[in-house]
Amino acid sequence: MAVSPAPPNSASMLPDHLRAALDGAQTQVNSLVLGKPHEVRLAFVALLSDGHLLIEDLPGLGKTTLAHALAATLGLQFQRVQFTSDLLPADIVGVSVFDPQARRFEFHPGPVFTQVLLADEINRAPPRTQSALLEAMAEHQVTVDGSSHALPTPFFVIATQNPVDLSGTYPLPDSQLDRFLLRLALGYPGEQAEHDLLAGTDRRSLIAQARPLLTADDVIAARAAVGQVHASEPLIGYVQALLARSRKHPGVRVGLSPRAGLALLRAARAYAMLLGREHVRPEDVQALFTAVAAHRLVAEADAGNDAALAKSILHSVPVD
Repeated sequence: MAVSPAPPNSASMLPDHLRAALDGAQTQVNSLVLGKPHEVRLAFVALLSDGHLLIEDLPGLGKTTLAHALAATLGLQFQRVQFTSDLLPADIVGVSVFDPQARRFEFHPGPVFTQVLLADEINRAPPRTQSALLEAMAEHQVTVDGSSHALPTPFFVIATQNPVDLSGTYPLPDSQLDRFLLRLALGYPGEQAEHDLLAGTDRRSLIAQARPLLTADDVIAARAAVGQVHASEPLIGYVQALLARSRKHPGVRVGLSPRAGLALLRAARAYAMLLGREHVRPEDVQALFTAVAAHRLVAEADAGNDAALAKSILHSVPVD
């Protein structure tokens, strides 16, 4: 596939100080989450794409560590909510309480009113509580008693979940899965990374010592730069071919929507920018496709897991 160069006078190139800050932030997170450089880069892709991140894996593999390392490195307002079976929607978004002296209801904001929200083990709460985040993730606001309340900027949700075959879990509804730009699985660490983890300092102590390297203004500026990264017409055609193939692929009951295509392009722009380029290449799309697409696919009952389906779709569409 021929990829045309970025247009003249492109504003996508980051200022040197912001480039250095992004590189330093990734280096710091990699020092806290050992042996997962690709997953760390994808986490920054979600942040810079103005999306949200879902980390799914078995307990004890570093999901919460990655979320805490990101929060410590970003230097943004941070709140953590431990999702449990008795958590109510009001515990997340807030509640209106009647003030008898003022003779009116006063809104008391919940933990969602922050810049980085860690929704830990999100699938341990019932669907009604899970869906309390839906408006916040989609619209960056919440509505309580008919009044809308804007959330801070930037607003970034990092959710962790355990596989749904573990006891006491509820699968996320498709509408909420679609609001997560990327889904990651960390997996077991490599041998050397596991040795360093076992022999080194406790991760919680290291995270407590981490320095914030990015400000809210830095994140907003980097997101603006992502929007200027060039995607050529042939590359857009490649993304469209992937969407079309997903809707006809054997084993897929519901394929990818246009919103999924927009998410894939936005993420590919951020991925290219993190690699120091002003234009998107097909390999950027390929590196992200499974993380962006798998959780959005609805598979037939006997079709296997969604990640395998996403990889099969990717391999079935040639790069012209």
